[in-house]
Amino acid sequence: MNILVTGGAGYIGSILTEELVANGHTVVVYDNLVMGHRAAVHSKAAFVEADIADTGVLTRTLKEHSIEAVMHLAAYTSVGESVANPEKYIQNNYVASVSLLDAMVEAGVTRIVFSSTAAVYGEPKKLPLTEEDETSPINTYGESKLAVEKALWKYNENHGLRFVALRYFNVGGASLHNGEWHDPETHLIPDILNTARGKDEILEIYGNDYPTPDGTCVRDYIHVKDLANAHILALNALDDFSGVYNLGTGIGNSVREVIEAARRITGAPIPVKFIERRPGDPAVLTASAEKIKRELGWKPQDDNLDKILGSYWLWLQNNPNGYDDKV
Repeated sequence: MNILVTGGAGYIGSILTEELVANGHTVVVYDNLVMGHRAAVHSKAAFVEADIADTGVLTRTLKEHSIEAVMHLAAYTSVGESVANPEKYIQNNYVASVSLLDAMVEAGVTRIVFSSTAAVYGEPKKLPLTEEDETSPINTYGESKLAVEKALWKYNENHGLRFVALRYFNVGGASLHNGEWHDPETHLIPDILNTARGKDEILEIYGNDYPTPDGTCVRDYIHVKDLANAHILALNALDDFSGVYNLGTGIGNSVREVIEAARRITGAPIPVKFIERRPGDPAVLTASAEKIKRELGWKPQDDNLDKILGSYWLWLQNNPNGYDDKV
């Protein structure tokens, strides 16, 4: 199948592209490189440097490459920034996504897998969260993603656009070729391992007074390659229905537990400083992924912290400068 991957030069998009190519698909990566890296684009993928807000370029790309399905991962993802600068997230995550949907309608493309988030749930009333639970986001990041989900249902009704929205919980790990690399970095696992290798002197953690067993936030971690596999299963299901799935393990790990696992794997002391809570962070988020396991046959292979942290630690050892010294 001919597939467009928006955000395909980013962390998850680049690894998803690897898996799509390995499964015999022809991939076009569409990325403005604001957050992504040209060196992360797979050598067998075509590359278009452009913004998803540009409906004209999108429409032309979809038509010229005879695109049959879209994997939409292009988005800003920082919870804290979304609270401080909500307009940026509304414009990029929601308005630009509607531009993509309009381009798909114009080009006659009827399949899309959408990168959503657990942030659509907000502060959970029960755990683990299921797809039927109330959606009540407490930050603009989650609000922007939920708004796109709602738009997808409307485009499904009015234009026959079939979609699967995958609500990610926390993603970590790396492939042999690609890993997470942001400047500045805002995600926990890269921050922990950057401290372990001496890039950062001390690890700052937002809050140790949450109502959890050790006072730090609890999250549900899955390996990025398992996430990519879920996208491929979702793609294969698009001929039959549209819907929403959680991606997680149902098992939560606290920030302290992730740090201890990283200390064990790296042998580094990883000094920590606790600072004030970050606005918009729920205390606990864990997922029930029973629906995607039952309906699509998804089975995570690398869903423990050692494998997740170990794969990313290996990538950092092999790529100490990330993508900065690559062309």
